[in-house]
Amino acid sequence: MKRLDVITIGRSSVDLYGAQIGGRLEDMASFKKYIGGSPTNMACGTARLGLKSALITRVGDEHMGRFIREKLVAEGVDVQGVITDPDRLTALVLLGVRDQEQFPLIFYRENCADMALCEDDIDPDFIASARCVTVTGTHLSHPKTRAAVLKAVRLAREAGAKTALDIDYRPNLWGLSGHGDGENRFIASDAVTKELQATLHLFDLIVGTEEEFHIAGGVTETLEALENVRVVSNATLVCKRGPMGAVAFSDRIGKSLDDGISGPGFAVDVFNVLGAGDGFMSGLLKGWLSDEDWEKSLKYANACGAFAVSRHGCTPAYPSWEELQFFFDRGLKTPELRNDAELEQIHWSTNRTGEWPDMRVFAFDHRMQLEDLADELSVSRDRIGPFKELCLSTVREVSGGKEGYGILCDRRLGRDALYAAAGTGLWIGRPVELPGSRPLELEIGPDLGTDLSEWPVEHVVKVLCFYHPDDDDQTKANQEATILRLADAARGNGLEFLLEVIPSKVRACDDETTARVIERFYEIGVYPDWWKLEPMKTDTAWRNACDAIANNDPYCRGIVVLGLDAPEAELVESFEVAARFNMVKGFAVGRTIFIDVARDWMQGTMTDNQAIASMAQKYRALCETWDAARKKSGGAE
Repeated sequence: MKRLDVITIGRSSVDLYGAQIGGRLEDMASFKKYIGGSPTNMACGTARLGLKSALITRVGDEHMGRFIREKLVAEGVDVQGVITDPDRLTALVLLGVRDQEQFPLIFYRENCADMALCEDDIDPDFIASARCVTVTGTHLSHPKTRAAVLKAVRLAREAGAKTALDIDYRPNLWGLSGHGDGENRFIASDAVTKELQATLHLFDLIVGTEEEFHIAGGVTETLEALENVRVVSNATLVCKRGPMGAVAFSDRIGKSLDDGISGPGFAVDVFNVLGAGDGFMSGLLKGWLSDEDWEKSLKYANACGAFAVSRHGCTPAYPSWEELQFFFDRGLKTPELRNDAELEQIHWSTNRTGEWPDMRVFAFDHRMQLEDLADELSVSRDRIGPFKELCLSTVREVSGGKEGYGILCDRRLGRDALYAAAGTGLWIGRPVELPGSRPLELEIGPDLGTDLSEWPVEHVVKVLCFYHPDDDDQTKANQEATILRLADAARGNGLEFLLEVIPSKVRACDDETTARVIERFYEIGVYPDWWKLEPMKTDTAWRNACDAIANNDPYCRGIVVLGLDAPEAELVESFEVAARFNMVKGFAVGRTIFIDVARDWMQGTMTDNQAIASMAQKYRALCETWDAARKKSGGAE
């Protein structure tokens, strides 16, 4: 059995999408950064649908090249064939959404890395590891890349693999028009037609729009163009027809496009046509390589294309397999898929990258407590920032670079620690609440979206709310409105959201209290990626809370247990109970680890190294306690 389902070959770029919709590219004020290039999009699109995909391309030895590589890995794409080119820059594309039909774009591809792909980059053993090799037309436009592509296709055929071509015709990438004409999808060219037709016999599947078959067939009448392609190729031909769906011709071409095999279409509102073809191809490859018939394969393809035209960006718009099945089972509720809250929640939660099955979090986001301590000791509050850097050093020492560790740290007092944590692989949570406030007030704002737009995407928005289900109506309404705004702003900026609730600080609690809080937030439309809950003492309370989450959001990341400055012995006991539930991923504890050390260090009776050593001993002990509790329970629920 082969290791990979599909290898795609060709363009790989960073897409800078204008964030403002409906304006000229000249007037864009900000851009969102995504990975791009048709083969790159397809590799990610098929991975999201459950295929084992890989990409062969080149990227630059710089920040954008590393961005592409890291995103591919996060999406589950094999990067063995992604070569780092030390001499060339990664390709860039600037794009805008002008309206439903216009999408101005500029390709920055002068001597770019992926166009340096050559025959030596094609490893026969790697090609032989895949059931299918898929290429796109752009890399047939230059002798060097053409040679690489054709070598890969021939090797695939020799190894018994399937081969597919997405014509992907961009006239200006064939040198037929200028840099400002990136939007143009068709210019007739006998030379391009000749180059394409010389390769078409090598493919089992050829996919293109009507205009792309015009260039492949050398005429601008679609049926005649398909007939011309059929003369030189026995491939199944799939012709995309925009809102009319697509048709497949596995044998002869009929007298009408309607004579081809078609699949169900989806009448959705068109928001952005960029990347729709790559989404379509991803769905088609999923069906084709899963041995589905053409009708079902086209259903997958049409649905993936519908998702793509409904959202911003290319790869970010493509569905997960779970999302696609949900869409088929539930059906279309609104043509504006991006405004379908239920669908968007599944899209978000099933396409998050990174796994966190274990969470050992050192929480030193405390502001009020450390400020009060500094004042009590009559030392400068300026000492707090350096102390938080020592806390970060503690985590890095204990984690040793292993996964499953994290921090909670604020920016107001812990800015330098946050900066230093970037890119370390730690889970990073960052608080936004005004410490001790009830009703909840936030330190950020008043425009939450503007503030959060400056956050690194690896930061998790964390908010603590002293909320009890028996609060008076006005208090509940105020706090719920704040959290709704915050959750919306976090999602709008692509940030995960952690909601911490502590009802016991408000009034008495029973085994139902926390579950009732959780149910209420789901009821009003708040879907946290993470919950942070106080240590409950009974199995029943934990079971109720976990059930409330699972019943409302089966894709929730999970729960971390907070410490509440509890003595170590109490924490150990609470871990024993919480660790029985798989929904609980670990802990986020702070003062139990650092408060005594902070007092000594701020007074000058403890050195930096002594502080780190002392905190590391306590933190490591908590980690070992949690791991032992988890191992003992096996996650019983």
